[in-house]
Amino acid sequence: MNVIETTLNDVYIIEPKVFGDNRGWFMESWSKRDLAAAGIHCDFVQDNQSFSAQKGTLRGLHYQLNPKCQSKIIRCTKGTILDVAVDIRQGSPMYKKWIAVELSAENKKQLYIPRGFAHGFVTLTDDVEVQYKADNYYAPDCDGNIRYDDPDIGVDWGNGDFILSEKDQKAPYLKNRTNLNFVYGENK
Repeated sequence: MNVIETTLNDVYIIEPKVFGDNRGWFMESWSKRDLAAAGIHCDFVQDNQSFSAQKGTLRGLHYQLNPKCQSKIIRCTKGTILDVAVDIRQGSPMYKKWIAVELSAENKKQLYIPRGFAHGFVTLTDDVEVQYKADNYYAPDCDGNIRYDDPDIGVDWGNGDFILSEKDQKAPYLKNRTNLNFVYGENK
């Protein structure tokens, strides 16, 4: 497993080793030991999967507040997505900075996003399946979101008419979120 630093502090691209032959391929998609050796220490407790039927489906930007915030490892098992992480930790030198990584069934890359980040993705193909591990259970009372097109963040999602949930259409801008309780260095 290859763990690659990104331009966003504490966010990593994970490239599993893939072993193939004439029958197909095999990979170890997650290894607690290998991630710990790279400095990523998580006790994952929940595995989630989503399906998006149409290209242009945008999900996010989502997060969970303390005490139920989550670290995640995201991978795309069918199709292709542009996966985005945004640093929303107060006091972080990377506050409001974002990174976007193309994840696909073909490239098998994964993205590790620690606590204190908002997360979202847009589907680049039809019929997309995304799986992710979380180190805390979903808690509706701690659920939060930020507008995908917040001009203070400026994520480049690409061009297109996006398909959004009602919740994501009504999401507030980051500057209007008064209940954020992420402090840089405290949420690991």
